[in-house]
Amino acid sequence: MKTYTQIIYHIVFSTKGRARCLLMPQRESLYRYIWGVLKNKDCHLYRIGGVEDHIHILTSIHSSLAVSNLVKDLKLGCTDYIKRERLFPNFVGWQDGYGAFTLAFSDKDRVVEYVKGQEEHHQKVSSRDEFLSMLRDYGVSFEDAHID
Repeated sequence: MKTYTQIIYHIVFSTKGRARCLLMPQRESLYRYIWGVLKNKDCHLYRIGGVEDHIHILTSIHSSLAVSNLVKDLKLGCTDYIKRERLFPNFVGWQDGYGAFTLAFSDKDRVVEYVKGQEEHHQKVSSRDEFLSMLRDYGVSFEDAHID
């Protein structure tokens, strides 16, 4: 039997120290790079977005991939791309961890809109508070002291 999956991940990762260095319009170039990496790994990108200090990726990943390996590859590749293209002069790296949350296919459109609205959303809510809210909403156990 062939393998059939439909697992949608909402992946979030931040710049080191939540440095606000992912500036527009260069951020669009980074998003295109990430889309290319996902496409090359047979993933389907539904939406990518973010603000100056973090990125949201809504994607289905190929059944042969582990999300931890995908995020590691994305972070390493993005770092190389940012440095090679000199996109963000103040970029020093990514935080060690990340968030990866699964969602029902029926929730996809709602989360696509959420990712689209990041610029507006973060006029009211800090990135840290947003991430803490996501952890709570997705039922993830965590220690507040370990969230930077």
